[in-house]
Amino acid sequence: MDSRKWFRQAQYGMMIHWGLYSLPAGEWKGSRMPFIGEWAQSYFRIPNDEYGKLTGTFNPILFDAEEWVLLAKESGMQYLVVTAKHHDGFALFQSETDKFNISQATPFGRDVIGELADACRKHGLKLGLYYSQDLDWHEPNGGGYLSGHTNCGVMSWTNDWDYPNNADKNYTQCFEDKIKPQVKEILTKYGDLCLIWFDTPKTISPAQSSELFNLVKLHQPDCLVNSRIGNGLGDYHSWGDNEIPDDHMKDGLYETPATLNDTWGYKSFDQEWKSAVRVHEIREHLKARGINYLLNVGPDYLGRIPAPAAEILRAAGPQSYSGT
Repeated sequence: MDSRKWFRQAQYGMMIHWGLYSLPAGEWKGSRMPFIGEWAQSYFRIPNDEYGKLTGTFNPILFDAEEWVLLAKESGMQYLVVTAKHHDGFALFQSETDKFNISQATPFGRDVIGELADACRKHGLKLGLYYSQDLDWHEPNGGGYLSGHTNCGVMSWTNDWDYPNNADKNYTQCFEDKIKPQVKEILTKYGDLCLIWFDTPKTISPAQSSELFNLVKLHQPDCLVNSRIGNGLGDYHSWGDNEIPDDHMKDGLYETPATLNDTWGYKSFDQEWKSAVRVHEIREHLKARGINYLLNVGPDYLGRIPAPAAEILRAAGPQSYSGT
């Protein structure tokens, strides 16, 4: 099936934010953060030397790729999108480019993306991968240094706690040395991907967005690219986080990325779960307007999707939903 036709028919997918940030789970040295958990390093301004030590205790022994995939399928989802690398620079795949990854830097020692790719193939679920192509706090030349602080005012887009001299930063070096090689890795190691989900294009130039887009199409012509690659490119439009439009979309491909509670990455104290009724309402609202619903959950540091999340997703699924 044509990839664009498939995307339009898919309608519903699961997004997963998972990484080292699931260990602090929104807390650091006696303080709790009020914002999204995967931004813990920026919010608490944790030096890379300290943050990197989390790799020594990241051993998610309860991670089971098939459990995640089967939950998505049981919930009526048609595709899975997983954070291959988020803004902290830590990858969930074995990388020849940078050893700061779950396979080479942790006692767990396994390739999570590889296991998920195998499970998706086994159970007939499409796999997409999230990759932070601009922000990378692990890199001295990671992007975001032209943009100051986020709209909440207390988190920096760039790592300016370890690398405070923004004027000397050169994103091109990070792009050439890490971003492109790792994107090529995920495109060539894990079989067919339905999409690449880029994010936060704060620094990337039009030429670099174009080069990255062409890199995806070179290795996987049918792999869709979202609009957050930046500079007006992409095969489909990603709405803002948790944005639920009212307009009907007549042309093109659209997707709303949204969370099941208030965070994307795991926060132990965020219990603000949407009900199954509300999930069903949002799904039907978006479906009627031609917009896919990409609904996120954040597994904990042991690799478990929180039980309340799993219960809600199953209850909201098309086979089990009763409206009660």
